[in-house]
Amino acid sequence: MIKYALFARLEAKPGKEAEVQQFLEAGLAMARDEKTTPIWFALRLSPTTFGVFDAFEDEAGRQAHLNGPIAQALMAKAPELFAKPPAIEPIEVLGLKTPRPHPELSG
Repeated sequence: MIKYALFARLEAKPGKEAEVQQFLEAGLAMARDEKTTPIWFALRLSPTTFGVFDAFEDEAGRQAHLNGPIAQALMAKAPELFAKPPAIEPIEVLGLKTPRPHPELSG
C-alpha cells in the first residue's frame, strides 16, 4: 500500500518559469525509470510556483528517491532556476483512490 510521500514546493526565479516547466516535464522520464516510485506528479501551483508530489510503498522507496537522479538533478539546478531552495516535505498518505491501472503509472 502507498503510505509514504514527498511534496516539493519550487519557486521559480523571475523569467525562469518556462525553464522550470521544461525541467519538470523532463523529470517524468527519470521518474518512469525509478521502480520504487509508482506515483509522480509535476504540478504548476501558480504562475511562478511549481511542485512535485510523489508517493512510495515504503520508507526505503522514499529514501531511494531522495538519493536518486531526480533529486540530484533538482539540487544541481536549484541555484539557476529557483528563487529559494526547494522545500521538500515528507508526507504520510492516509488514503488513496486510483482508477484502473494506467501504463503511465506502472513505470
